[in-house]
Amino acid sequence: MTAIACSAIALFSISAATPIQEARAQGSTSFESYMQQVRQKALQEGVRAQTLDQVLPTLTYNPRVIELDQSQPGGSPNSAIPPFAPYQRRHITPERIENGKAAYRRLIAKLIDVERETGVPGPIIMAIYGKETNYGSYTGNFDIPRSLATLAYEGRRRSLFEPELLAVLKLIDKGVPQSALKGSWAGAMGKPQFLPSVYLRLAKDGSGDGYADIWNSEYDAVASIANYFVNSGWRRGEPWGIAVNVPSALDRSAVESKIIPTRCPRVFGRHSQWKSMKDWRTLGVVPAAGKNLDSNTMATLLEPDGPGNTAYLLTGNYRVILDYNCSNFYGLAVGLLADEIRS
Repeated sequence: MTAIACSAIALFSISAATPIQEARAQGSTSFESYMQQVRQKALQEGVRAQTLDQVLPTLTYNPRVIELDQSQPGGSPNSAIPPFAPYQRRHITPERIENGKAAYRRLIAKLIDVERETGVPGPIIMAIYGKETNYGSYTGNFDIPRSLATLAYEGRRRSLFEPELLAVLKLIDKGVPQSALKGSWAGAMGKPQFLPSVYLRLAKDGSGDGYADIWNSEYDAVASIANYFVNSGWRRGEPWGIAVNVPSALDRSAVESKIIPTRCPRVFGRHSQWKSMKDWRTLGVVPAAGKNLDSNTMATLLEPDGPGNTAYLLTGNYRVILDYNCSNFYGLAVGLLADEIRS
């Protein structure tokens, strides 16, 4: 997508290929021949022949996956960015907030333990859980090995999907039942929507049974989300950000970042320079509600709906949320939903 597949919409959103482009990508290699190429690579990476003999013959091309992939919006790099407010209303609904509070109460004992161990707050974990799969209510029913085999064979983004196909073969080789590997058409799995490569690196057993069952165990899903955040650099005790009021007289050109982002330029390019909360106060940027940041906390300014509307000061932990899905709308929605769940 994330690192995360279907959650990381920006990662998987590209313009659709034409049938001619698809044919060029596949060349004359049949699906079965390509699976034999995958077999050789998997053997070189340590997957047992017995596992490959068991799995590869069951995989078939799924045209529905390619149809879904090609229907993803591409978007021009120069197209206008829509306002955040309508997205906020659609994604932070009373129902999602109440379901989040219920999930938080249900898992409170485990969340307290996880926060004590990792520093990642329970409401943040629940907000990710809510955004990804509506608290586990929909996780996808696509056969993950088949989907990844199809996407890798199709070829336009083989460099992305072939490693994930190899990763899912390693997963099965390590004992994860092939029948359990259900998820999104793009390969995201389970309650936290991890790609197979992310599962191999960061999935964590939260229930103590020795198996990180992110498909069925909420304890394992919670522990795995927290472990993902720790790996991305979550700072214990630091808020994700706060809503602020910005004076109309603020010289925005003076606080504009001069750094040209190499990663997610449409996302990070909207952020200001880093300044301490003390410096922002000096410029007249003040909290819109009771929440505040420590004077020395560094933050960037984002005005998602333009000057005169609600703005946000965003800390390094907001960047960790973006590591799950590099979208300002996603990051703000997670932070704001977490605040609602906590209240």
